[in-house]
Amino acid sequence: MKTLLILGFLGVIIYNLGAGLYYMLVDTGTSKRTVNALTRRITLSIVLIGLVIAGIAMGILQPHGVGA
Repeated sequence: MKTLLILGFLGVIIYNLGAGLYYMLVDTGTSKRTVNALTRRITLSIVLIGLVIAGIAMGILQPHGVGA
């Protein structure tokens, strides 16, 4: 369940990144769709980082070292 939640967040983040790129290429500068898509991406990234930190602090997630 934890993995699916994290992968879901990453999927939505990548979707918003792609949407921002698409809007940047298609729009002629008259709309704020690019800014809105990239703002959502940044917000989702911050929320995901916060959830991971909270999960580690509460013991839900167990961090491990590289190669462990």
